[in-house]
Amino acid sequence: MKILIVGGAGYIGSHMVKSLLAAGHEIVVADNFSTGYRDALVGGQLAELDIANAAALDTLFNTQRIDVVFHFASYIQVGESVNEPGKYYANNLAATLTLLQAMERAGVRRFIFSSTAAVYGDPNYVPIDEAHPKAPINPYGRSKWMVEQILEDFDRAYGLKSVCLRYFNAAGADPDQQLGERHEPETHLIPLILQAASGRRSAITVFGRDYDTPDGTCIRDYVHVADLVAAHALALDYLQAGGASKAFNLGNGQGFSVQQVIDTARQVTGKTINVVDAPRRAGDPPRLVADAGLAHKVLGWQPQFASLDRIVGDAWAWELKHPWH
Repeated sequence: MKILIVGGAGYIGSHMVKSLLAAGHEIVVADNFSTGYRDALVGGQLAELDIANAAALDTLFNTQRIDVVFHFASYIQVGESVNEPGKYYANNLAATLTLLQAMERAGVRRFIFSSTAAVYGDPNYVPIDEAHPKAPINPYGRSKWMVEQILEDFDRAYGLKSVCLRYFNAAGADPDQQLGERHEPETHLIPLILQAASGRRSAITVFGRDYDTPDGTCIRDYVHVADLVAAHALALDYLQAGGASKAFNLGNGQGFSVQQVIDTARQVTGKTINVVDAPRRAGDPPRLVADAGLAHKVLGWQPQFASLDRIVGDAWAWELKHPWH
């Protein structure tokens, strides 16, 4: 198939490009490089554009016979979304609507969306399944939930079939170390810990040790980027087979505490890793863990890189391989 990957120069998008090329698909990448990297493009045809530009999208769809669109081009920093909500609604919501309208004009009827566990807000129960109430507590989560609701309306009105994949915590790196996680600024726990291990930062900060968890630190569900990519490929198969529009959680189904991640990183890297303790951050629930049973059952998804050792190990190999420290 000919597949458009929006945000294909970013963290998860670049891994998706590599996987789909290896599977024999023809890939077109749309990216404006606001957060992506040119050297993360491992192949495919590049359309350098902003999805907020309807005319550019019309040109793209008119010149390429696109079968399906994967959408990874969202801003993802929760704290920034609170301070700059307009930026998040403009890109994550309005630009995505512009993309969906261009797809409708071009008759493209399949869409795979990178969503988030942030649509659930503070959990009423753990593990969280897809039936859990949607009550996002920040503009990032709200922007994603609004897109999911728009997709329901587009399905009813136009027959656009979509799969929304609600990630918990994406982590790790390409097992070949060709690709990995790069954000500016970095806000994700595992790369921050590994930057402390490699000397790129002096310490890792732990926000709160008084949570109702076994060691007092927050528990989160980490899922290897290679397993995320595999789930997207299965979502493509699902839509190709005539599957109905649906949302799926993607997570390991087991949580790891902040302290467990630090301890694992010390073991994997052999480094000391300095830790600074700080008060709790507002809005951090004690536990966020996925019930991914629906993805297992309907998509046939089975994570292959679920151990914390593997997730941290691949991320560390990527950190060591690249000359940014």
